[in-house]
Amino acid sequence: MRAALLMFGSTMAFGLMAIAIRYATRHVPTQEVAFFRNAFGLLALLPFLLRPGSSPFRTRQLPRYFVRSLIGLASMLCAFWAIGHLPISQAISLSYSTPLFVTVAAVLFLGETVRLRRWAAVVCGFIGVLIIVRPGADSFSPGLLVAVLAAVLSSLVAIQIKQLTRVDGADTVVFYTYAFWVPMSLVPALFVWVWPNSTGWMWLIATGLLGTLGQLMWTRALRLGEVSALTPISFMQLPLVAVLGWLLFGETLDRWTVIGAGIILGANAYIAHREAVLVRRAASEAASAAAKPGE
Repeated sequence: MRAALLMFGSTMAFGLMAIAIRYATRHVPTQEVAFFRNAFGLLALLPFLLRPGSSPFRTRQLPRYFVRSLIGLASMLCAFWAIGHLPISQAISLSYSTPLFVTVAAVLFLGETVRLRRWAAVVCGFIGVLIIVRPGADSFSPGLLVAVLAAVLSSLVAIQIKQLTRVDGADTVVFYTYAFWVPMSLVPALFVWVWPNSTGWMWLIATGLLGTLGQLMWTRALRLGEVSALTPISFMQLPLVAVLGWLLFGETLDRWTVIGAGIILGANAYIAHREAVLVRRAASEAASAAAKPGE
């Protein structure tokens, strides 16, 4: 329950961050939004890291953090570009394909067992992605593939966080992520640098604060629960951004996005259900084995 609540809070923070990103990209380029999101995020993070009793600086996994941060930054740039240039509900709907890629990546990198039913759900989910993207249709935009790429890279990040938190605490994972992200994101930002105005600063600061809050809760959720079970909770982000996109930007959900998102949501809901069933079954078997010490 704690993990689910943390993931829900993270989802709301990231949904509001998406709105802040959309406004921020009206004032500065995407690369610069990513840099300030990380810079302000690190500043917001420091009070949590420097609190009494916290020791987030000890780690023996620096090379892993470098790779995790590099992939995470690439995912961030793709996602920010999609939010800034695509209808926001469409960009978020495609981000829901992350749990599908997480399921595949969990098999490849974590050794998790996925049987026929969940593979069928994954295939259905990918059909939903194709319905939204609609390659070959007149409405197809290459920018949609940027959103899909962001989801693929995000799934790799989720797997890496699960691996890192087996050794380091959540605060350590978040700190080193930002410690690498700030200089990494500064490099591409310098090539397109534009000084923001006062309104731009406001949205950039909001992006950093909301992103850090979401990151803290997300990392803690993944430490407490299974990746494939928790990630679908992020679906609650779609109603939030859809309503705000309509109120603030006059956007509407087209029918293909609704159909595709519905299929993706259904597929991931089933994946989460099967994950919960398997966890309960494993716990029951372990309890039965413990009750028979002579066997």
